[in-house]
Amino acid sequence: MNARTTASSPLHRRGVLQLLAGGSILVGGGLLWQNAARSAAEEAVRIPSPAQDMPPPSGQGTQKAIFAGGCFWGVQGVFQHVKGVQRAVSGYSGGTAPTASYDLVSGGRTGHAESVEITYDPAQVSYGTLLQIFFSVVHDPTQLNRQGPDTGTQYRSAIFATNEAQLKVAQAYVAQLEATRLFGKPIVTRLEASPSFFPAETYHQDFLTENPRHPYIVINDLPKVANLKRIFPDRYRGDPVLVKASR
Repeated sequence: MNARTTASSPLHRRGVLQLLAGGSILVGGGLLWQNAARSAAEEAVRIPSPAQDMPPPSGQGTQKAIFAGGCFWGVQGVFQHVKGVQRAVSGYSGGTAPTASYDLVSGGRTGHAESVEITYDPAQVSYGTLLQIFFSVVHDPTQLNRQGPDTGTQYRSAIFATNEAQLKVAQAYVAQLEATRLFGKPIVTRLEASPSFFPAETYHQDFLTENPRHPYIVINDLPKVANLKRIFPDRYRGDPVLVKASR
């Protein structure tokens, strides 16, 4: 199936592609894309790190974190460039297994959110640092049930804590950020009790890396990776960890 051509596909859904009507976005060999990406990249700022974080690991081994922050293409793309992240998989969280498919989730009635499951080495990057990146460059936590051109509960801002310690750190960090009023609006990020995760279809995996010239990626997601590199240079790695490469 061509994932970019059907009415229920990502190509149809990503509202930014409406700008292609008349071809105006292509003027100047992509200059408008570059300007839009540059403008977006200038908006993000580094926020304070969490005052409360997970305790240092007592032994070796990886841990998992699950975040939802709009279209999973960009969320996955950012975390694939974070040092210490060993794997970042696009998928669905919040609903049940029978409804964990793109066509159903896109309807906004499954309870699922597009999410990313991150496997990370806590000796290299802490859960608190992942949260800091999530709130700083991955998405806007003040937008309710939307991110950029995408709307619906499936694009909600959510943290699916995989254990009680993660939940406490996330709760404390949201409270910390709310107290600072850095965002100018209330944070609407949901802390959801169910840490369920179901991997998305293969064509969604590594989408940012495989489609760097896709209009949606250029305008909405490449600026996020640029922000990661600019704001967190000590956390950025040039070569992303890809899902398909590890199979």
